[in-house]
Amino acid sequence: MDYQHIGILVLWTFLFGYIILGAIDFGAGFFILYAKLTHQENDLRDVIKRYLNPVWEVTNVFLVFFFVGIVGFFPDTAYYFGTTLLIPVSIALLLLTIRGSFYAFETYGKDSKLAWVALYGISGLLIPASFSTVLTISEGGFIHETKKGIALDWLELLMSPFSWSVVFLCIISVLFISAAFLTVYAKRANDMKAYGILRKWYLIWALPMLVICQFTFLSLRQQNALHFNTAVGDYWWLFGLSIVCFLIALVLYYLEKSLDIAFIFVVLQFATAFYGYGISKLPYILYPYVNMDKAVVNETMAFYLVVAFILGLLLLLPSLYLLMRLFIFDADYVKGKKK
Repeated sequence: MDYQHIGILVLWTFLFGYIILGAIDFGAGFFILYAKLTHQENDLRDVIKRYLNPVWEVTNVFLVFFFVGIVGFFPDTAYYFGTTLLIPVSIALLLLTIRGSFYAFETYGKDSKLAWVALYGISGLLIPASFSTVLTISEGGFIHETKKGIALDWLELLMSPFSWSVVFLCIISVLFISAAFLTVYAKRANDMKAYGILRKWYLIWALPMLVICQFTFLSLRQQNALHFNTAVGDYWWLFGLSIVCFLIALVLYYLEKSLDIAFIFVVLQFATAFYGYGISKLPYILYPYVNMDKAVVNETMAFYLVVAFILGLLLLLPSLYLLMRLFIFDADYVKGKKK
């Protein structure tokens, strides 16, 4: 395996980590807003706050590693994505700033105003929708090289079924993953009111999750037939495993059995689909302009980048595990007995 393949695998793992942790965080904001609007703050607020307090700052570390790494390994991505994604990424960064600013008001205030909670909750859904533009554009057909440089066809992007399917997939995935995790967390906290509400939300989003995944997959055939055919022809088994994991998790949540294992299957559901999508797309990072076999930095630089990012991953994962073990899943902390 070449350095670029090892590098893209490590970077893809960073991105997957951000997707899972970010989804739980972003979805939690929506559920806080839901609780505010339905006057169920006493039922949901405490259990969600106990999860968010230790980890909300950590989530973006995965995203920073990914973006720094993708530009470091494949400099051409900065040229092609830098100009075309200026607006959507700027919006996402602005929303992240707003979310971080209002986090203090929403979380630490004794009586949060609805406007603060609304900004906190809605931004959590718009951030992944903004970032989804990166995956959409990477499938090709939206960027054109002109005499003046790189141009993004905004009309084509806005009219594309694939583009909107990815946006809705991101939003639904955020709510689905967050509800799945927070259901388990509420059960551990023995907070049965919160558990009942969050479990209901998980079951509500199960069918839309399945439908939007299928629609996104089929719309990919129209947007990028080469990628679709590779995914179907060579890596169908990964997407099949994803559906199996989805069904196992759904049954366990419905029967209220082994919820910890059920959430592991939720993670495996997204992992198999996410890595299947990424592997089937190789060697292209951006169709047809950025090919990882041709756009990688020199071999020496690639080696040191691989070492650096593997060490970063080996440092970050144990740190996250300790954070989970010592704080989030501590028996007293999860029940609110320890601050």
